[in-house]
Amino acid sequence: MPESIESPFPGSGPNSEGRIVTTDLRGEMSRSYLEYAMSVIVGRALPDARDGLKPVHRRILYAMYELGLTAERPFRKCARVVGEVLGKYHPHGESAVYDALVRMAQDFSMRAPLIDGHGNFGSVDNDPPAAMRYTESRLQALSTSALLEDIESETVDFLPTFDGSQQEPTVLPARIPQLLLNGSSGIAVGMATNIPPHNLSELIAGLDALIGDPQLSDQQLLQMIPGPDFPTGGQILGRRGIKETYRSGRGSIPVRGVATVETLHAKGRPDRDAVIITELPYQVNKAALIERIAELVNEKKLEGIADIRDESDREGMRIVIELRRDAYGQVVLNNLFKLTPLQANFSTNMVALVKGEPRLLSLRQLLETFLVFRIETVERRTRHLLHKAEERDHLLQGFLMALKDLDEVIRLIRAAADTSAARSQLEERLGLSSQQSEAILQMQLRRLTALEADKIRLEHEDLLAKITDYRHILAHRERVSVIIRTELHQLGPRFATERRTVILDAEGDLEDIDLIANERSVVLLTSGGYLKRMPVREFVATNLGTRGKAGTRSERTEQVRLFISCSDHDTLLLFSDRGLVYALPAYKVPIASRTAKGSPIVQLLPISREEDITSLLALSDFSEDRHLLMLTQAGFIKRTPLRA
Repeated sequence: MPESIESPFPGSGPNSEGRIVTTDLRGEMSRSYLEYAMSVIVGRALPDARDGLKPVHRRILYAMYELGLTAERPFRKCARVVGEVLGKYHPHGESAVYDALVRMAQDFSMRAPLIDGHGNFGSVDNDPPAAMRYTESRLQALSTSALLEDIESETVDFLPTFDGSQQEPTVLPARIPQLLLNGSSGIAVGMATNIPPHNLSELIAGLDALIGDPQLSDQQLLQMIPGPDFPTGGQILGRRGIKETYRSGRGSIPVRGVATVETLHAKGRPDRDAVIITELPYQVNKAALIERIAELVNEKKLEGIADIRDESDREGMRIVIELRRDAYGQVVLNNLFKLTPLQANFSTNMVALVKGEPRLLSLRQLLETFLVFRIETVERRTRHLLHKAEERDHLLQGFLMALKDLDEVIRLIRAAADTSAARSQLEERLGLSSQQSEAILQMQLRRLTALEADKIRLEHEDLLAKITDYRHILAHRERVSVIIRTELHQLGPRFATERRTVILDAEGDLEDIDLIANERSVVLLTSGGYLKRMPVREFVATNLGTRGKAGTRSERTEQVRLFISCSDHDTLLLFSDRGLVYALPAYKVPIASRTAKGSPIVQLLPISREEDITSLLALSDFSEDRHLLMLTQAGFIKRTPLRA
């Protein structure tokens, strides 16, 4: 490609007053796309590993703090907050800001909501929130205590806003690992993040243990933080996905809603079994789930359901799925897990910004990144407090020097021609600094009393003790660690809640047998080598002395050779005339009518056409103490463990 292109427009060539710069198109496209990608990654889609917030969330919280919308203050219209954020900090669409504000107020989206919403803020049915002119909001106590508490103590850096008229924090001085507490999700250019929420008390326990022993093993850390804790509750199936996520930062965690099979008692109608769903997996839409179940029933892919209704109210969730009388509740429930979002996989990808760069982080790395940031904020806060204490004590020292020779101070002030002369005389005669002399000149006369003088001395002594303590903190890292642990344990009792998500040891894989009812059946093998299965209910005892029902075709060439009664979950053992035993789950024998021949056994077993089955046996379990005892025609006897 040529390095420059001549413009087709007159007067706009390379020498047209330097206003047009020729450049390589490939280089310009590459550079522009890279700038766009980094803007999306850093400024929009990925959270900061330190405070766990994206820029829009950080700006909303800071704007509400600046407006004084703390937990003890009255609610204000969300439109007022959105306008403040747009005008000062976030020059984007109002819907982006309002959607972010709404999500931070939803208790089904956030494990610990950061905003206290008043009004319609949406629902788990994916109902939209009311317009921002109707809803109101304020900060939760957790936000002010754990994220914004030290914002005015020079704990974090500030940068100019988009128009340079304001200053905004680059990060909030979080006292808790908010990224792990509430999780985060976002899609950037070429990468994405999906971090699950966790329980605050478990995070505090994990941080406390990691501070006490930085060499803590992953297994010990997993005991403190056993797994995610979703706001909607539910169940996590197995620990394999959790371990992989915490070890590598990426994994898949199987999650399942909470559902039970109950018997409904209603006056005037017979009792009926029903599946009752009380909790959903995280981010599953309740209305969409009900619609999906109805679709599967209409398509005949999900059988045994007579009715479905939503009985959820302000007390909690309750989806009632009434079953037909011939349905097996556990089988229907297993099919719901298999075919609907009632069971799903939560794919984790713990990507966050570390020093402005996206990184895939393990659980340990996330906690360590937060602790490094927390140490920095505590030290910066301590330096700020030390500076303020030294400034105040410097003024108090001037007051004490003036009180020692009060008469001389009064004489100098009265003899001075103006304030500037009085300031100069005080600095020259008493050796005061300009700040001390200015403070003395501004001191009220009531502070010259003996009582006020004693207060000044006591404050001076108190400040000296604080200054010594602050310097000791800055000189000893272990003091900083103690402060971090103390502040963590102060937040725990105030804001920690019980775990909502139950972690089950069993894995969530559903086998075919879980989706099939364990009914009684009869298995028939004909002389022609055909095998079939019929439900026992096909044969009903009439006690009428009648002839009965045939089990197969009445043909001379197709006679029943072997039959056995079993349950559909049993395992059939088929013994051949060559001394071989074949195992076949009973439910894998195709169901056939009484008049059907069945399926050729060679299609169900790896058996030759010349080999004959001589015996059938049905077993429900293969325990260690059970054996097969075989006697051959030649007079040999043999005992073999079933597990062999």
